[in-house]
Amino acid sequence: MANSGLQILGFAMSLIGLIGLIVGTILPQWKMSAYVGDNIITAVSMYQGLWMSCVFQSTGQIQCKAYDSILQLDSSLQATRALMIVGILVTVAGLGAACMGMKCTNCGGDDKTKKSRIAMAGGIILLIGSLAAIIACSWFAHNIIKDFYNPFTPVNTKYEFGAAIFIAWAGAFLDVIGGGMLAASCPRGKSKPSYPISHRPPSSSKEYV
Repeated sequence: MANSGLQILGFAMSLIGLIGLIVGTILPQWKMSAYVGDNIITAVSMYQGLWMSCVFQSTGQIQCKAYDSILQLDSSLQATRALMIVGILVTVAGLGAACMGMKCTNCGGDDKTKKSRIAMAGGIILLIGSLAAIIACSWFAHNIIKDFYNPFTPVNTKYEFGAAIFIAWAGAFLDVIGGGMLAASCPRGKSKPSYPISHRPPSSSKEYV
């Protein structure tokens, strides 16, 4: 029963992590304009994501524009896109495998050992998907930091971390925890009782009081 509860908790955390990965990938707030230097303009905020760039004005107006061509994007942004998509797809596959192997489901047959192995494989797949997402977020964050501290970068083109990258990071780490819980449900060999064998003499058919 405890192992089944661990599987349910790991599956729930992985599912929440998947939602975080999808939301973080879609949102355009991967990096936002940093207000540094003497000329600080707070009326307009610039945001850039994996798919579009947006301008938020202090009046509440939002203008977003999708990137026109994939080939015009830099290689780091293309790699981040690819890794996030791969992470999401692998995470979906891991959740499907874990759902088949969980004890509380009827999929995957009635063999408990087989189902535990399927759940363990699903957890390993989830760990691989979350690792791809962590690499993507960390790579993107490294480029933001490198450009921010580059003295040759113009002040008005410096960016800092946006909310979307933190959402994607949180989703990836939730997938790591959930995948680890599911991977920990590996089948264990049945322990044989190690009781000493006692040799009793054959009891007589008569009992005396």
